[in-house]
Amino acid sequence: MHDPIPTTALPDGRQVPVLGQGTWRMGDAPSRKADEVKSLQLGLDLDMTLIDTAEMYGNGASERVVGEAVRGRRDDAFIVSKVLPSNASRMGTEAACERSLRHLGVDHVDLYLLHWRGGYPLSETVAALEALKKAGKIGAWGVSNFDVDDMEELLSVPDGKNVAVNQVLYNLSRRGIEFDLLPWCQSRGIATMAYSPLDEGRLLKNPDLVHIAKAHQATPAQIALAFLKTRAGVISIPKTGSAARARENRDAIDLQLTTENLADLDRAFPPPKRKRSLEMI
Repeated sequence: MHDPIPTTALPDGRQVPVLGQGTWRMGDAPSRKADEVKSLQLGLDLDMTLIDTAEMYGNGASERVVGEAVRGRRDDAFIVSKVLPSNASRMGTEAACERSLRHLGVDHVDLYLLHWRGGYPLSETVAALEALKKAGKIGAWGVSNFDVDDMEELLSVPDGKNVAVNQVLYNLSRRGIEFDLLPWCQSRGIATMAYSPLDEGRLLKNPDLVHIAKAHQATPAQIALAFLKTRAGVISIPKTGSAARARENRDAIDLQLTTENLADLDRAFPPPKRKRSLEMI
């Protein structure tokens, strides 16, 4: 039996699991599609109900994979998608959302994010996001790749304080947000979604992480995900198209890292001592 996946609360009170599923590059190869759909469906079965996608991923191909995975079980999934900054005008945001809904085959997404800062004023994008929320097309909205100054600007525009989530690059080898952005979001009840929590697989070969994992009879991926589980308000979204890897990710929740383990990880992956520019992939 698994431990239940812990949840974190969004500002509207909805609880979401701290371990979800990413889909970057899903749908790129038709030969892998069936396995990708099965992996997402298994993830849903294992309570990794949050699935993150974006219109940018394969120009909608990833959203179509997600749509196939949730067909007949929409209520089991918490779907996140994103609008490209080049589409983030008032009308463009609404049109992009409608396209994503068509690709997904659903009538609403649970969370809709601005993928990164672009040329349109934040006030215009926020107005569009609020209109989509009022229309029932999205449950909540957030942003991605926003640093503290971006977040402060966002909160200054009308309805900007309704932001629910900031999705950023965060993993053991990229801990810069711990200096300022993560505590800033935590203090305001804004969830942080960690994309590439395994650093696109690079962490899996790290000798220090391999050593710590062996001591736990775990995999490096599981230690990396268990580390993020210890951070309040952080949601990890590892991507895999493999059922075996989906099970491995889920098993990470059962790992309980000790104070000593966390100190070992700090030695191997030192936390930041000063402000760093926000990293992106």
